Amino acid sequence: MPYIGNQPSESFTSFATQEFSTSATTSYTLDHAVTNENEIALFVNNVRQQPGSGKAYTATGTALTLSAATATTDTMYCIFLGRALQTVVPATNSITAGMIGDTAISGKDALTAEPADTDEFLVSDAGTLKRIDYSLIKGGGITEADMWYLTSNLSTTSSEAVITSNLSRAATKGFSVLGTGMAVSSGAWTFPSTGFWLVQANAQWEASGNTGYHGLRMYVTDDNSSYTLISNANAGAEAGYYMNSSSNTIIDVTNTTNVKLKFYAISSANSTLRGTSSYKYTGFTFIRLGDT
Repeated sequence: MPYIGNQPSESFTSFATQEFSTSATTSYTLDHAVTNENEIALFVNNVRQQPGSGKAYTATGTALTLSAATATTDTMYCIFLGRALQTVVPATNSITAGMIGDTAISGKDALTAEPADTDEFLVSDAGTLKRIDYSLIKGGGITEADMWYLTSNLSTTSSEAVITSNLSRAATKGFSVLGTGMAVSSGAWTFPSTGFWLVQANAQWEASGNTGYHGLRMYVTDDNSSYTLISNANAGAEAGYYMNSSSNTIIDVTNTTNVKLKFYAISSANSTLRGTSSYKYTGFTFIRLGDT
């Protein structure tokens, strides 16, 4: 039939119920008035009782009278057969999978970019449906990658020395830093975030004579104080030739203040660690692999 005004919402019907706090009595009060006992279904200890005079119970108005007293250990409830409750909200667990159309989700607008951190997903936690922000589940890709060069030559000696100068982030074609990037001060490298980091070091040497070796070393601290040797990449040396040495390691950065890195250079005699700002002779690469 036609309506004047807004179309009314569809209603869902359920029966009103009442649970009783039992005691040693035959008299109880109903939440809703009834004409007689046939308008309710009474259950004692989950067994339906027979209504009527001379039977299990009678009812009129809000007065419910039992033919025998209950005990405090009994459970008792009734269903008001003549009192239907209408609501626009379906009853709990009344919606089944078969009632949900195939286009309930597929028919909605699709995201065309990465979700915002506050966008929410639905997950089942041991059967309980919960929502979770995208910020808590995103990830899985590399979020930090940086590369630095030695921009000009450094002289090396038989005493190892930390590399503190002639350092610059690579500016070669095709490279740009991913994420925040590394920072260096007085030769100490600071990581921008915690996590497992892959560190690669490549060095090119020019020998001034037939020296025994050239070495590029990595030292790490986890207390921002005491440094420990963790990598030592050596190359042989012969006058008139260039030599290369390289090494890599993975560092678990659990604290960006305490965990730091230094690079040292050493030669068995005076030599040159090669550098240029045009491309890589000697350089360092830092890649964050994942969470700590």
